[in-house]
Amino acid sequence: MDSSVRTLKAHELFQGRKSVLIEHNGESYRLQLTRSHKLILTK
Repeated sequence: MDSSVRTLKAHELFQGRKSVLIEHNGESYRLQLTRSHKLILTK
């Protein structure tokens, strides 16, 4: 496994929530978990 890549489990990232905010370069992005367990990333 590439040691430069960090792996997170979705349940660790969401911690029971349906969405999380990710900040990158001063912008906020929302990562959402759908009912069918897919991921959607929006700005």
